Amino acid sequence: MKRPLLILSIALLSTALAACGKTPAEQAADAQAPAVAAPAASDTMAGMDMSDAVMAKGTGTVTAIDKATGRITLDHGPIDALKWPAMIMEFKATPTTLLDTVRVGDKVAFDLKMMDGTGEVTAITAL
Repeated sequence: MKRPLLILSIALLSTALAACGKTPAEQAADAQAPAVAAPAASDTMAGMDMSDAVMAKGTGTVTAIDKATGRITLDHGPIDALKWPAMIMEFKATPTTLLDTVRVGDKVAFDLKMMDGTGEVTAITAL
């Protein structure tokens, strides 16, 4: 009998603590907001804004080029427009002729087009 009471007490305490510091209007909005599934722990892109049709600029170093697939891997710095931290990422290059203008190891400035959660390098220049 003590265990169900303990569980109920913990649940009520959690709810009360979650509401601390919120106005009644904020509490009501929270209650009406749809539940959002948490991203998978393995999702390294979690929390990054990947909205459709967003253009951004970045700088970094070319770490790999795959002309057969038209892809380039960049070790880039933070990209503020996308709220991305610095990281190493592979991108499609459009047009693929962009890959002819840079080599592995080059420091570059690049333009990204974010569409449907996927980034494409649309311009790249060796620095």
